[in-house]
Amino acid sequence: MKAVPAHWQWFNQSRFGLFIHWGPYSVYGRGEQALNREFLDQNEYARTACDWNPKHYDPAVWASVAKNAGMKYAVLTTRHHDGYCLWNTKTTDYSSMQQAPKQDFVRTYVDACRAAGLKVGLYYSLIDFRLPAWFRGPEKDPTGWQQAKQYIFDQVRELLTQYGKIDVLWFDGIWPRPAADVDSKGLLSMIRSLQPDILVNDRLEWPQFSWYWQFENWKKRYPGEYLGDFGTPEQGIYADPDYLWESCQTAVSRLWGFTRGERWRSAEELLFTLVKCSCLGGNFILNVGPQPDGQFPPEFVERTAAIGEWLKVHGEAIYNSEPGDVTEFITYGWQTVKENNLYLIIRFWDNRPTLQLVGLKTKVKRATLLTTGQDLAIKQTDKELVLSGLPPERPTALYPVIRLECAAKPEPNEWGKCRTWRGDNEFLARWAESRGTSVWADGKPR
Repeated sequence: MKAVPAHWQWFNQSRFGLFIHWGPYSVYGRGEQALNREFLDQNEYARTACDWNPKHYDPAVWASVAKNAGMKYAVLTTRHHDGYCLWNTKTTDYSSMQQAPKQDFVRTYVDACRAAGLKVGLYYSLIDFRLPAWFRGPEKDPTGWQQAKQYIFDQVRELLTQYGKIDVLWFDGIWPRPAADVDSKGLLSMIRSLQPDILVNDRLEWPQFSWYWQFENWKKRYPGEYLGDFGTPEQGIYADPDYLWESCQTAVSRLWGFTRGERWRSAEELLFTLVKCSCLGGNFILNVGPQPDGQFPPEFVERTAAIGEWLKVHGEAIYNSEPGDVTEFITYGWQTVKENNLYLIIRFWDNRPTLQLVGLKTKVKRATLLTTGQDLAIKQTDKELVLSGLPPERPTALYPVIRLECAAKPEPNEWGKCRTWRGDNEFLARWAESRGTSVWADGKPR
């Protein structure tokens, strides 16, 4: 990866963040896009939105849940595709300040994040499904389009001048307009002038940069200039070592806003995603759709608390880590690296007293099962490392972690470099030849 400026290094060190999709759509309980996906009556929806008045909104509780989960930053939807604004804006009366709540939700959210030590992120949808000019574009409705575009610039300016330092600005919803129509470059220039240290995501152009990541050789297939500072692959992990990135995913099966009857992913599945992102050098931002009254669903709190407890013991393998994959380890789990330490994050605990690791060149000075604090016996040769003294039962309901303290930064030997399906064919041929060359069990020709 190209050098990351000092004022952005916090992002890749954090690994874990909180995404919050919340607005009047929560009243419907059918996700964040009930208005457009169900073609609801626009006037009826607006009346529902203006009457929405969450009585249990407490961003300090939100921030506490994030801290307990081990999250380091948060991103709140200040305006989603329905156009309703969660801040004190002068551009419209369609806001939480001028309608029933009479509150600037963004103000209290920002204050709560800062008090809890979380980095502050704001999400902003470029599309507004209430505005016909957005769909007709500048060719068919030049006056309406100019007003819609100015509306975006004015609102983004408010968000970046009314709340102090903002760490992340997360755009979405530019479809179906190209970057030139929105003047994405001009918008980005304004953002840089107002908040020089801010991180801006990759969704200021269409087709969205984030979707490119899902295709092999995307840089060759979609050449051009890309706007933004980090990638945002959605509901999947598509790593690229040349960029900062975070995988944004839901804690439920699909929808981002509060949905009655949604299917919740388990704590283990969510931790799996966090670990995999970390092992590939990226972040995981986990979404919650608060209930209409402002409270987080208890299922989300329960699952993230379990991850937080795991991170209290094993977090050194995640935070500020580098991608692992020093040796082949897929039959057990994953690896991360930090300085001279190699972390073995074990997904498959086989209840054996020993663990064999093939392919580590660097000498191991000490091996510790972080989960219990127990030191493990070490036997190391040029080809393999054998750890012994492992407990017969899985020492945690989630993933045990072993820390290998090495004499230098962990490096693979010839065995570690050669991987099945993408290795050195001649190396593999010599390995196969060690038993002979024939199809017979003893390898000897007949």
